[in-house]
Amino acid sequence: MLAPKKSKYRKWQTGRRRGDRRTNPETRGIDVAFGGFGLKAMTQARVTSNQIEAARRALTRAAGKTAKVWIRIFPDRPFTRKPSEVRMGSGKGDPAGFVMDVRPGRIIFEVDGASEEMAREALRKAGTKLPLKVRVVTRA
Repeated sequence: MLAPKKSKYRKWQTGRRRGDRRTNPETRGIDVAFGGFGLKAMTQARVTSNQIEAARRALTRAAGKTAKVWIRIFPDRPFTRKPSEVRMGSGKGDPAGFVMDVRPGRIIFEVDGASEEMAREALRKAGTKLPLKVRVVTRA
């Protein structure tokens, strides 16, 4: 799974979730830059490192051996979880993993070196592993 080597703070505060396409779209990482086809986020979600890894495995298996895959997001935000059956209070839980806040418009994966139908099918399969709506886009 993806995780940063070190981080400045062990626990982050939660923040706000405003991912509406009209009010808070992404401004960085919105163009297909490396490959010929990309997977673009249409909604907002917090994508965990496990979900990124599952999507990457599905993508690389479906795209074939000649295809090159780029991961354009990196989970650097820690999230915490309290153990099950623990009473309320007594502080914040322990770090459980890492996530990335993906806003609408962000390119998540890119593929090059595969035929168009194979790349589209591979990106579609990878999109089913993610907790947001996605669209396959081509290089402009």
